[in-house]
Amino acid sequence: MNNNLNNNTPQKEKGPIGRFFAAIGNGFKTVGAWLRRTFFGASKTLAKDDPMFVEKLESPGVIAVKSFFRRRLQVTALIILASMFIFVFVGPLFIKLDNTVDTTQMNMAPTSSLRRIPNKMKNDIKSISAYGTFSIGVSEKNDFYIWGATKDQISKEDLKNIPSELDGKKVAFAAAGKDHIIAITTEGKVIAWGSNSLAQYGLRPATASDDTSKIYEPEELVNGTIDVNNVAGLSCGNQATAIVMKDGSFYIWGNNNSTNNVIDLYDWQEDLKAASQSPNVEKIVFGNTYAICLLKDGTIAAGRNVLSINKINATGKKVVDVACDSYSVGAVLEDGTVMITGVVEYGQNKVPELPAGEKYIKISAGSRHYAAVTNKGRAFTWGSNLYKQASVNGLEDVSDVFAVNNQTYFVKDGKLVKSIGLKGFIMGTDSQGRNLFARIVHGGKMTMTIGAVAVIISTIIAIIVGCVSGYFGKWVDMLLMRVTEVFSALPFLPFAMMLSVVISHYNISENKRIFIIMVILGFLSWTGLAHMIRGQVLAEREKEFVLAAKAMGVKEGRIAFKHILPNVVSIILVSVTLDFAGCMLTESSLSYLGFGVQQPQPTWGNLLNGANNSIVIKFYWWQWLFPSIFLGVATICVNIIGDGLRDVLDPKSSSER
Repeated sequence: MNNNLNNNTPQKEKGPIGRFFAAIGNGFKTVGAWLRRTFFGASKTLAKDDPMFVEKLESPGVIAVKSFFRRRLQVTALIILASMFIFVFVGPLFIKLDNTVDTTQMNMAPTSSLRRIPNKMKNDIKSISAYGTFSIGVSEKNDFYIWGATKDQISKEDLKNIPSELDGKKVAFAAAGKDHIIAITTEGKVIAWGSNSLAQYGLRPATASDDTSKIYEPEELVNGTIDVNNVAGLSCGNQATAIVMKDGSFYIWGNNNSTNNVIDLYDWQEDLKAASQSPNVEKIVFGNTYAICLLKDGTIAAGRNVLSINKINATGKKVVDVACDSYSVGAVLEDGTVMITGVVEYGQNKVPELPAGEKYIKISAGSRHYAAVTNKGRAFTWGSNLYKQASVNGLEDVSDVFAVNNQTYFVKDGKLVKSIGLKGFIMGTDSQGRNLFARIVHGGKMTMTIGAVAVIISTIIAIIVGCVSGYFGKWVDMLLMRVTEVFSALPFLPFAMMLSVVISHYNISENKRIFIIMVILGFLSWTGLAHMIRGQVLAEREKEFVLAAKAMGVKEGRIAFKHILPNVVSIILVSVTLDFAGCMLTESSLSYLGFGVQQPQPTWGNLLNGANNSIVIKFYWWQWLFPSIFLGVATICVNIIGDGLRDVLDPKSSSER
């Protein structure tokens, strides 16, 4: 009603001056319209006045694009595929790929609880221990806590289910190994649970055969108690445990098979006895494949001369504290300096320098990083910082620090000051302990790159062969089509596997190997498109515009590639789109079978290689589920887009035209 009233309201008549300026404005508009029509054409101007004229002036390409974007399924597939492209090509700039084998986090299920220390413990921390996928803690009130990935995927045993012997008991000491836990109650009872397959705890079964690779827990600890007031420390390693007493004596047991990359406990015990006739052990710490002992005289000892620890003793300075990561030994010397020896990686030797008057007094080590506290109450970290576990440099007001696996906890008088490091893996880890999410991101980039390059190579070959064969015909067509038939007769997948095997026998870099795989895929997948282009060119060359071009003296090659080829581009686009999905699947198939890109370089195909193992399929579902989802979604989206392009570009198959 208001609009109608407004429209019917009489307008005030303009005066002479108003009419003058209006006439000038209309004149400028008319001149502007003439100029636009002269230099830019009249289509836009006419379209404003006659909407029916728009379709008449739109090119077939514009109509095809509009038709494609009216299809919801194809648009959805395009958005998903574009998102995946951004994900795999931009993601590697922010997500680092670490190909290092980490035995402490192998086959870990998706989790985010690795650093989730219980709230009740945050203000009452006595000790924190971890070696694998879970952590344990003891409070000043002697309460026991556990967090992280505690469930074994094969046995389904959950370490959170503590033994009934520990119900209602207070815990004085506790330590976590890779797959077992040892706790000493305030009453002196040693209680253990978790895996015991390699003598991590408990007496040797009566039915067990003689096995010199195992040293079992002493009987007096299994069936008796221990003087808690005399316990100096408890520590666990990969498959071993040690208890050190204040009088210098010790207990140590676990897997003794050094040939299987574990601790040579027997030699360790014998060497220690030979080195000292009286008990003088201060502390025992475990690395991945060794045990290090700090003696009361300020020297360190080991079962073998591992990691060149004699270099530390050779300094002539007493060792105040010692810690081990998986590859090296760190020692705090009496002058407050820190010395690192062994297989030094990830920057462990880059110990932060301290100002005058400040010195280190305590040291702790995780899987691949160190943390230390100074006499001024400051904390420093160094080493591997892949998960930000070594990102602190001079944190104030710290009295103790616990570096465990890939986490670091900073404590002041029993209260948690800060925690840093790995929270978990959104898609779990593989059999080597590597981040599956990062490998999927980098693997997708490799798979899509190989697919794209292979399609480009095959398309170029197909265009050249198809155009030349279809346009020139006669003996040229006969020769090129026979060559095409030879290539199409080759069994694609077996032949690609044979070539990959041949390549594997040559000493070439992985990058060259990947490039050769791209070329192989490209040279074996062009025949179908070449046949289609030939057929289209045969039809196009008989049309009048070709005859006109010949009459004007246009060169034959220009007619074939400049005049005829653009008219068959729709067929090429559809085929390229569908071939891209096919090349991705072929690369993945080769990698899955072990003939494509090799580990540790990830692709979606070789990430699925573990899926041919029944144990992986049954117990480690995330290792094959997530890569297969990404590969499946990508190929399905490409095929949907290809089908949509075929419908909108081919008038005969389009339901809308």
